[in-house]
Amino acid sequence: MSTAHNNAKKGDIAETILLPGDPLRAKFIADNYLKDVVQFNDVRNMFGYTGTYKGKKVSVMGTGMGIPSIAIYTYELIHFYGVKNLIRVGSCGAYQDDMNLYDLVIAMGASTDSNYANQFDLGGTYSATASYNLLEKAKKAADEKGIKTHVGNVLTSDTFYQNDPDSWKKWASMGVLAAEMETYALYTNAAKAGVNALTILTVSDSLVKNEETSPEERQESFTNMMEIALELA
Repeated sequence: MSTAHNNAKKGDIAETILLPGDPLRAKFIADNYLKDVVQFNDVRNMFGYTGTYKGKKVSVMGTGMGIPSIAIYTYELIHFYGVKNLIRVGSCGAYQDDMNLYDLVIAMGASTDSNYANQFDLGGTYSATASYNLLEKAKKAADEKGIKTHVGNVLTSDTFYQNDPDSWKKWASMGVLAAEMETYALYTNAAKAGVNALTILTVSDSLVKNEETSPEERQESFTNMMEIALELA
């Protein structure tokens, strides 16, 4: 069995999968953390791999940028490949002044400026939240490693380049920790299907302090979140 976006067969993908946006980050995780690795997908160069971590089967696959991309991949992973635990490992832009580059954000919930949830005809505003069991395990793993984390709400935005460059300040005033572009769809798809999802993010830039990391750093040096995510397998 395969789909238009994934040439894996049933059974090729583990029940637990890490989901970086960048397919090269998926390759980095597979090359550096997994054993007995097999590549299961290369359609559109959205690389996916399955191997073992501490004896447990785990997969990792890129999802691309934005809600439409991650929505397609996670829907297929859940409904066609039987994935039960989906853990996004991505980057974010910090909205709060107590957050520094390389800090970790565990997304307890996701606000959005997207209309993604309209398809479910809910008649209201849907609050997309993480699976508590994964969130609790991730926080515990980070604490045991002495890694600083911020746990709270993130903004999943459809726009990277905002027409109003100060629009983020309104979200920050509501306590939103950071911006990214995928979590709302991940949490919504998972909730609808009754499976588990969590997003762990590394602060790649700060809108408060006007600081940012390089593309190379984003691809290969965000290892703390990778290691915490792998502990959830």
